[in-house]
Amino acid sequence: MQLTKEQHNIINSTGNIKINAVAGSGKTTTVIEYAKARSHSSKILYLAFNKSVKLEAVKKFQDKGLSNVTVETAHSLAYKNIVYKHQYKIRHQGFKTYEVAELLKLQGNGEKHTEYIIANHINKFIAYFCNSNKAKIQDLNYLDIVSDNKAITFVTTFYDYIEAQTRLLLSKMDKGEIEITHDFYLKKFQLSNPKLDFDYILFDEGQDASPAMLDVFLKQKANKVIVGDTHQQIYGWRHAVNSLEKADFKTYHLSTSFRFSQDVAYLGMEILNWKKHLEDYKPLSITGKGENKEHKVKAILARTNLGLLLKAIEYVTEKKKIKHIYFEGNINSYTYADEGASLYDILNLYNGKNRLIRDKLIKEMRDLDELEDYIKKTEDVQLGLMIEIVREYGNEIPSIIKKIKAKHVENNEKEKAEIIFSTVHRCKGMEYDAIQIVNDFITEEKIEKLKTDAKSEEISVSKIIEEINLLYVAITRTKNSIHIPQTLMPKNFPKSAQIHVMHVESEEEQSEKSVIEKIESKSNKSKEKAYSIEKIREKHNGAYRPWTTELDDELTVLYCEGINVRDLSKHFERTKGAIRSRIKKLELEELYS
Repeated sequence: MQLTKEQHNIINSTGNIKINAVAGSGKTTTVIEYAKARSHSSKILYLAFNKSVKLEAVKKFQDKGLSNVTVETAHSLAYKNIVYKHQYKIRHQGFKTYEVAELLKLQGNGEKHTEYIIANHINKFIAYFCNSNKAKIQDLNYLDIVSDNKAITFVTTFYDYIEAQTRLLLSKMDKGEIEITHDFYLKKFQLSNPKLDFDYILFDEGQDASPAMLDVFLKQKANKVIVGDTHQQIYGWRHAVNSLEKADFKTYHLSTSFRFSQDVAYLGMEILNWKKHLEDYKPLSITGKGENKEHKVKAILARTNLGLLLKAIEYVTEKKKIKHIYFEGNINSYTYADEGASLYDILNLYNGKNRLIRDKLIKEMRDLDELEDYIKKTEDVQLGLMIEIVREYGNEIPSIIKKIKAKHVENNEKEKAEIIFSTVHRCKGMEYDAIQIVNDFITEEKIEKLKTDAKSEEISVSKIIEEINLLYVAITRTKNSIHIPQTLMPKNFPKSAQIHVMHVESEEEQSEKSVIEKIESKSNKSKEKAYSIEKIREKHNGAYRPWTTELDDELTVLYCEGINVRDLSKHFERTKGAIRSRIKKLELEELYS
């Protein structure tokens, strides 16, 4: 391919540089050409973001005959320098909350599950420290990364104990008394002040580097090149920092995308402009030169596992023609939390079948309310999403997951998939011919409302910026066209042939129509009372009213007529969980199913 002027400037540069590269701008090609121009006598280290990127990079450098380039990830580099030397054993999945509680023999204060909540915070404190550039635990204030009021109160109460036990667990790893985590050996590598014997070090995906690895990189004597996109930082929750902003190097840009057209480029620029509501923002310029016309590889991209799962359910239940689907990453990862609790564990807790729960932590919970209290005190987002799915679908979950898995193809048959499903975090670095965006991202309207309603000290600007970045990353995965909900479109954005705006009715509008149609249809057949539109729309705060005999009778009639839980929820203005609980209480499933 013909290189752009921006690429030539980078290849011919000298000294330490940073490259701010927009999505699809050929940064890998540029880095390879940069290395090729220095191939005669220079030893070059290329630091890749993860193992899959590393394997791809190895092949690309080999294809160009660049035998002087060593490709590593931060962790593979640390592994070779630390794990082999000390003969450590690795705990690949990390320590689960209950395991930490048992290892440290944690003591609670008599309140329910206090030792598990403390263990959860110890795990997070370790991750925070190991990814930082600090030398000691005491150099950090763990409260800086706790945001929920209930969690802040808990951590403040137990802070000294949490800190002391965090240091104790790290000491046990250091002495080899227990297995070590991946975060631990990366931290030990950083603290060892390694000297890397290379003339050039090329650091890719710099916007998502940990402070620990950035510290190692910046201390090297080699010529340093850091590459990334400041607007693709989406791993702040893993304590990543935008290293491009922290490295005081001469800045170069790659502003032309060869992935997508100018229409998509304009959309990306307008979404990034939402940052002006939060900070002084200098608009980004992107030139789109992509000319792909294919629609072979189609993907549905969501912000969360819940949003993606809901869309997958819609496809397997309503779109019968779709035979093959694929989930980026292991499909099981969408039904399991990081610590191992499964959606089925939460469902069994919901049904009161504790004997069937496998995860030890979940098994300790009496009911969902108790688990939700634990979630508030630990800010465990994944478990929170699982509860939402269980409250939404209840005992339909096993059959739904079975239908999804029946259509799912394995990794080696990915090309058979008619639709690929992925969250943004899992498709980072990927590209597809056409994409559909799920309506679970932040909107400009919500950003404006947050700014208006909240006090300035209550707004986490960095978190909202990352939410905007997530939508930007999602839309820039396309090589051709985008289907995007109206609510996510920037104001006054011009219509485009490549950007199909979907008018998505609000959930209230959809449910209102659905309830009216089903109830009136069934009532006309059975000569029963038909409910008027006025009554459906009436705002009577039903969620706070006790169930009466009359309401129970009405629920029984509608249940027997086949009205589904979602529509019943809207009709009675209560949560789906409340409706299912009442159905269970009245034993309607046993009596009328």
